[in-house]
Amino acid sequence: MIEDPGHILIVGASRGIGLELVRQYAAEGWTVHATTRAIRPGPLSEVAGAVQMHLLDVRNREQLDQLVAAFPERGLDVVIHNAGIYRGFTREELMEVNAEAPIVVAQALIDAERLSPNARLVLITSGMGSRRGRTGSLGDYGDSKAALNDEFRLRARAWQLAGVIGIVMHPGWVRTDMGGSGATLAVEDSVAGMKQVIAGLATGDHGRFFNWDGSEQPW
Repeated sequence: MIEDPGHILIVGASRGIGLELVRQYAAEGWTVHATTRAIRPGPLSEVAGAVQMHLLDVRNREQLDQLVAAFPERGLDVVIHNAGIYRGFTREELMEVNAEAPIVVAQALIDAERLSPNARLVLITSGMGSRRGRTGSLGDYGDSKAALNDEFRLRARAWQLAGVIGIVMHPGWVRTDMGGSGATLAVEDSVAGMKQVIAGLATGDHGRFFNWDGSEQPW
């Protein structure tokens, strides 16, 4: 039997990158807490290992409060906020889910002291949110991810003082429902790379913007 290396919360775990994160962490013996907007039979419920499903729409404050209350003090060693939307949504919805919700969820966990000392906190963003010196709009999706990056940078110092090692991470262009069949990266490879980066995070990495392969992304 694999020794439990810790407890991880994966927000947005029903498909794509989130589902693969659950699979790979569970296979390594982690106790995995996986959120989904509907708890029902499906690929997530079929993952082998110590996987606990939690109901969460990231815009629902009551569900968020219930999720936070489900964990003991200092009970989470890693948090990965993966929930996000892309096509077929309004600019307002993109901002609510992609830019605002990750910060609200992370802040709620920090305020309630649910993260263990030096816990890893990873907000999944996108290279499309990197301005790279560009001015003007990056498109609705890119603007939502740029707004997430901006707010993360504003809060980074306070989160560091709370004992968190926090980063934003670009998972690459991944072959999922969101990324499309023409994407260059298999979901298994993206997740394996992100896991390696997360495992190696040190206090000096707090506040940085990484790619899935460990290279640093310009803001």
